[in-house]
Amino acid sequence: MYSLKRLWLRDQGVYKQWASLMDRAGLNKEEELDYTVGIYDNDLLVATGSYYHNILKCLVVCKAFQSENLLTEIIQHLVDRLAEEGEQHYFLYSKPSNELIFRSLGFQKIIATSEILFMERGLPNFASYLSTLAKGKKMGIGSGIVMNANPFTKGHQYLVETAAQQSQQVYVFVLSEDRSEFSTADRMEMVKRGVAHLSNVTVFPTNDYLVSSATFPSYFLKDSAIETVAKIQAKVDAQLFKEKIAPVLDIRTRFVGEEPYSKVTDTYNHAMQEMFGDSLELVILPRLSIDGEIISATKVREALKNQDDRRLRQFLPSTTYHYLKNER
Repeated sequence: MYSLKRLWLRDQGVYKQWASLMDRAGLNKEEELDYTVGIYDNDLLVATGSYYHNILKCLVVCKAFQSENLLTEIIQHLVDRLAEEGEQHYFLYSKPSNELIFRSLGFQKIIATSEILFMERGLPNFASYLSTLAKGKKMGIGSGIVMNANPFTKGHQYLVETAAQQSQQVYVFVLSEDRSEFSTADRMEMVKRGVAHLSNVTVFPTNDYLVSSATFPSYFLKDSAIETVAKIQAKVDAQLFKEKIAPVLDIRTRFVGEEPYSKVTDTYNHAMQEMFGDSLELVILPRLSIDGEIISATKVREALKNQDDRRLRQFLPSTTYHYLKNER
């Protein structure tokens, strides 16, 4: 007789069985998880699944029990619990070999690499997002920039201005994930004000489809992220941009800044180089320096903390400086 229970992974005995399942499935035990459930055959853990925010992950069923429909039971339990929390749209990470199983449960594929299958269920979905992009498309060949802008600095502005000089249209995607010091609304507003003088620049949100907890969770872990895991996730994000988003906006070039500080962001740049190949050009620009010092959002946040007005004026465009001083 099977029993379904919530798993508390801080319990060493529970964690040991769960970790054994994850190891046998070749899955990462360091994933961020909000909730984990398991199915037991007497005292033996034979299936498990978890979610983080609205992302289903770490879904495993022992090989000897895969004919018992336990995966469906795990998924249904997780989905029901998310529904209780008011979540009607959710994502799923799994192995590509599981696509048919999850399609039968109502999930739709967004993208798949050789290592990861990324799917979703519910509304608004990826098709809705692509439709929004298509409606905002301008005439001409485009280039793309994805940024967190935490906050928007002269370095970000330099990147956009350079792209605008070299492109008919520039599409700036601002991270929608609210895991930064500045809110999504603040970051979006700072970017819009900072590029308002450029007539060929359009600003879009990323929603959950670029550099998010769904596509690239390691981005938000920065230096504590496992490099091999970050590389796998970066490839998912890069492939999604190349195959699904760029064609909608006729984007032929992606502009990024070189990354001397963050290993994860540097991994992302290398993943894009590898994934884009000849079909999408990646332009890596040297970071803007002032008086021999590279501008970074981290340094700006430190200056804000220290109330260093001179440094803020040095590193921020006037639009960001006045927004932070007067309106935030």
